[in-house]
Amino acid sequence: MGSADFYPEERPVHRVAVDGFWMDRHPVTATAFARFVADTGYLTVAERRPDPAAYPGVDPAVLVAGSLVFTPPARPVPLRDPRAWWTYVPGASWRHPEGPGSTVDGRGDHPVVHVAHEDAEAYARWAGKDLPTEAEWEFAARGGLAGAVYTWGDEFAPGGRLMANTWQGEFPWEDLGTDGYKRTSPVGAFPPNGYGLHDTAGNVWEWTSDLYAPRHSGDAPSACCIPRNPRVHTADQTWTTGLPDAAVARRVVKGGSHLCAPNYCLRYRPAARQGEPVDTSTGHLGFRCVLRSSERTAPDVPVTVSG
Repeated sequence: MGSADFYPEERPVHRVAVDGFWMDRHPVTATAFARFVADTGYLTVAERRPDPAAYPGVDPAVLVAGSLVFTPPARPVPLRDPRAWWTYVPGASWRHPEGPGSTVDGRGDHPVVHVAHEDAEAYARWAGKDLPTEAEWEFAARGGLAGAVYTWGDEFAPGGRLMANTWQGEFPWEDLGTDGYKRTSPVGAFPPNGYGLHDTAGNVWEWTSDLYAPRHSGDAPSACCIPRNPRVHTADQTWTTGLPDAAVARRVVKGGSHLCAPNYCLRYRPAARQGEPVDTSTGHLGFRCVLRSSERTAPDVPVTVSG
């Protein structure tokens, strides 16, 4: 796991072992999530008014149901402040990805977005599955290519072919859409990796079950001590000191999204990772589920399961 060649939080490169599991072939779609909501009546975090007690010091009048929507500026802007392209839109949710008036009609086969961590967990429980650990997610995303930069190899566009839904142009104002999409794309629109999994790079970030720490643990001193099925239940939160949401727990998200660009966020790689506040939902964040072999009777040949 990890990489020594890109961002500090991906270090150090280290070894882990995971037991067998099945993973959804692609992120959970809007249609699949709609079935869950119809069956359970579930209301996502973005559809609920935030609890003022959870946000001390914030004017209760501004605490309205909604979510973060990407709003590209008309010209180049400094990259140090994401508020230049993220807007909290009242009424934005998985049903209304760009806010009131927008719908998922015609996008049922796109990944569901605007889901917070507890929303993803609720869906996984309903489906009889779990969210993957960071180790499981990264192992699956690599598709058998240990150490490769991307899920398909070391060349970004082999033979000139774009392999994932990412940003082409200068982020955040100029998306050339060379890959055919300027927002999310249908699951399966790009080639699968070596394990038959789609969208393990680009399209939407994906939640994992692990809490976020700003660095990986070091490598095991010998093969006998390699961590097996590691799960991060505690994390060093001191790195968030001074931020408005410093007290909010963060979970690891993986895979990058259609908003990732080399000039800002070259994270459409299996080693890439970020810490996302658990109460946050955005228009470029989704999830997929796993079913562990210890939790069901395994077939003779492990296969992935569609999500």
